[in-house]
Amino acid sequence: MSKICQITGKKAMGGCNVSHSKRHTKRSFDVNLFRRKFYWVEQDVWIELNVSAAGLRTINKIGLDNALKQAAEKGYLS
Repeated sequence: MSKICQITGKKAMGGCNVSHSKRHTKRSFDVNLFRRKFYWVEQDVWIELNVSAAGLRTINKIGLDNALKQAAEKGYLS
């Protein structure tokens, strides 16, 4: 399972751990992802999505149908 939000398109990014002695080692900043089921009223079906915390807020704010339309336009849905 790739660590990509299907609503916002957020994905894991890379960076460095920096120690006290300023030594840099590679690390990954993962997305706060959840596997959630949503009831899509317009289609009368349950769907399962990988969504981040920001994606959940987006769904709460604009609704599932609008969020899915925006994600499809931007190419985030697989």
